[in-house]
Amino acid sequence: MNFKRYRDLAIVLLALAVPFWFLRASMRDPGKVTGADKVIVRIATPLQYAAATLARGLSNIWGDYIYLVDVKEDNARIASQNARLRERVRKLEALEEENRRLRRLLDLRTSVRTDVVSAQVVGKNTNEFFRVARVSLDRESRDVQPNLPVISPDGVVGTTLKVSGDTIDVRLVVDAGSGVDVVVQRTGARGFVRGTGDETKYLCSVEYVQRTDEVEVGDLLVTSGVGKRYPKGIPVGKVTQVVKRDFGIYQQVYATPAVDFSRLEEVLIVTSAPTEEAQPAPAASGSSTPRR
Repeated sequence: MNFKRYRDLAIVLLALAVPFWFLRASMRDPGKVTGADKVIVRIATPLQYAAATLARGLSNIWGDYIYLVDVKEDNARIASQNARLRERVRKLEALEEENRRLRRLLDLRTSVRTDVVSAQVVGKNTNEFFRVARVSLDRESRDVQPNLPVISPDGVVGTTLKVSGDTIDVRLVVDAGSGVDVVVQRTGARGFVRGTGDETKYLCSVEYVQRTDEVEVGDLLVTSGVGKRYPKGIPVGKVTQVVKRDFGIYQQVYATPAVDFSRLEEVLIVTSAPTEEAQPAPAASGSSTPRR
């Protein structure tokens, strides 16, 4: 029992004495250094170096940890700011696109110079290639009735089919029951665009095009203004196929509609017949004139 007590006392004294002798040896005048001091300094040097290295390492590790914590917080803050900025940019782009569409609609409304009512597309058939779209009037109008022309900045959309208050069903120009009198913008050749009603794609046939009329793939078809139903010069479609026959009066022509119905959002319903001076003339590039 006494041995254990003495052992603990010796350990405590040694633990106190060793640092004291190390400190004494390192602070002593070099001219008075004894052999024992040299031995103590020689022993202490690698220990001090190891301790200093360990301390520096722990300090660097702690500093790096604090730095990484700060970096992580900065990254989280920057990521949050970027998300907010991306959302703001997305909203600004959506507003810019909406303003662009509304400016085009306003330009069209000014150019046709006839009575029109604007409407928003609110519904479509479930079929991918739908034939009827549902629109809602922007303002109440008693002039809207069935079989009125419907146009958009891209071209002819179709005709009103069913009127129920401020909700209107619109029959698209690709429907088999739709028809528009047109001219080829480049040459002035006349024809009549009728929807094929094909359930797998948007396609129109151009009827009554004389076999001798000049029509090529890529030609733009615009409203003729005949009957003063549609304003003159509104795009209807673009020719995609021409089948020239060696016999008969007419040639077979097919076209795709000028309007992308999948992206259609705003339309104008023409409620009164356009006057002759109000019709926007088509910018024909050819010199030929229609023969009928």
